[in-house]
Amino acid sequence: MNGFQIFVKPVGAICNLQCRYCYYLEKECLYPDVDSFRMSDDILEEYIVQHIEASTGDVIRFSWHGGEPTVLGVDYFHKIVALQRRHAPPGKRVFNAIVTNGTLLDDEWCRFLAAEGFAVGLSLDGPKELHDRYRVTKGQKPTHKRVMRGLGLLQRYRIPCDILCVVHDRNVGYPKQVYRFFKEIGATYLGFLPVVERRDDLPRGVGEHTVPAEAFGSFLSTIFDEWVRHDIGRIMVQIFDEAARPIRGLEHSLCIFRETCGDIPVLEHNGDLYSCDHFVDRGHLLGNIRRTRLAELLNSPAQLRFGTNKRDSLPRYCLECDVRPMCNGGCPKDRFTQTPDGEEGLNYLCAGLKKFFAHSRPTLEKLVPLWKAGAPAEQLMAVARGTDQKVSLRAGRNDPCPCGSGRKYKNCCLGKS
Repeated sequence: MNGFQIFVKPVGAICNLQCRYCYYLEKECLYPDVDSFRMSDDILEEYIVQHIEASTGDVIRFSWHGGEPTVLGVDYFHKIVALQRRHAPPGKRVFNAIVTNGTLLDDEWCRFLAAEGFAVGLSLDGPKELHDRYRVTKGQKPTHKRVMRGLGLLQRYRIPCDILCVVHDRNVGYPKQVYRFFKEIGATYLGFLPVVERRDDLPRGVGEHTVPAEAFGSFLSTIFDEWVRHDIGRIMVQIFDEAARPIRGLEHSLCIFRETCGDIPVLEHNGDLYSCDHFVDRGHLLGNIRRTRLAELLNSPAQLRFGTNKRDSLPRYCLECDVRPMCNGGCPKDRFTQTPDGEEGLNYLCAGLKKFFAHSRPTLEKLVPLWKAGAPAEQLMAVARGTDQKVSLRAGRNDPCPCGSGRKYKNCCLGKS
């Protein structure tokens, strides 16, 4: 498997918080007889060796997840980078990313992350009143103030930071407040992650924190309208980039929207490899790297089937959908509802995703030719706002026409009334 990414859980599901919608805390139950979930030194080194061995390109990427990886302490991560330096072949570049709740970050952590070039994904669900609704400590105390302190440290040390906002039943109703909060704190990259808790024992089939599907579509559409008019080139929103990729003739980069999946497995603390972060269960255990090489597990028939099943199990309703190239049925974990004609396998979020993609596509189709022609962000945003481009942008004769046709200004709207 080329271009794989592994979510490594060096401390398993252990976390210093108890976010009420977290789907990973319960994974601790997979190992009932384990006293310590700290990945041992020998497994850590074996993993790093095998990851480097399985990587075919010049760049080798590691992704450290949890639980909460910072509970291991910064010295554990000094050990990680020392092992990477020891085993990386000459000419190979190693990059690290870590996803954290930010509450344990301090100056020592940030000096290390900055010096070693780590990228950071920071979990933050919006303003205080929305974030603190569900992101709490094990004692049910709010965490927003501590996360903001961590963000301030990351910004002070100029560490690349992606904001990962979980969208749930509460903050979904406040798209403008959430987005403008992120703008105010200087966010430059946003990922919006919808909560979907499958609960077959409840009437709606989902848990209480689950985002309503259509509300999620409205949430994204409202933010898109503000972003496309004011923030292109300033803030990168992952799902907006994904929506544009098929129009740009590019494959999706985010697994949930690709035709097939399976190239982001999970490595647990004891060396067990699972098919995906949302399929860490005994039915999707591929093996253990102490007994089978990582490269072999990545290319195992079970993992390949897991990946292609996403494409092959799409219901007819999805195959005939106008926005299928933008969605491809979404994440398999959410495909537990029925299509209008009763076929199984429809994504719970279908109505919301369809609403957003249908809403954003006309604007993106207008902007992509301009973008390809090298138009500046200000011009793209002005076109999205529908302002008079010929006056406000002073387009040159050989510039892309502000009308969005993709032709040069002199061959399109120049001289027209």
